Amino acid sequence: MVRPPPSFIGTVRNLPDQAATETLASEIAPTLARGDVIALSGDLGVGKTVFARALIRMLGAASGTVIDEVPSPTYTLVQLYDLPGLTVYHFDLYRLAAADEAWEIGIEEAFAEGLSIIEWAERIEDLLPTGTIRIHLDFASGDEARTARIDRAGAGT
Repeated sequence: MVRPPPSFIGTVRNLPDQAATETLASEIAPTLARGDVIALSGDLGVGKTVFARALIRMLGAASGTVIDEVPSPTYTLVQLYDLPGLTVYHFDLYRLAAADEAWEIGIEEAFAEGLSIIEWAERIEDLLPTGTIRIHLDFASGDEARTARIDRAGAGT
């Protein structure tokens, strides 16, 4: 069954601070299900990990699981969270030398069996499935301010 696209697809959100980035993650979390892919992109330090951590915590809370620690998978490349009824795969692809290395760390399994959150997703753009929710974060005016451009792969973008 195809679910209707969430209302945030095709929008640009102003995020004045880290709390706003976390709020965006909390709004997106309830719309996600097995097979969904969240592709995060943007410059170093723009808030991809802040968003991913908040999203993982919200997914955990929704399943009755408290997730205190959400380490960045910068060196391990992938971190798994086994929640009741759902496995969340958190990828950080910053260190990939080539897109096809993603197959070696289990991205195909993640796409098929879990929910994938991918930091530095632009490094595997051609591998992302149709329907991927893409969130591009940019710096905005102010120390903590960001913008989030949200679209869906294969949706004319």
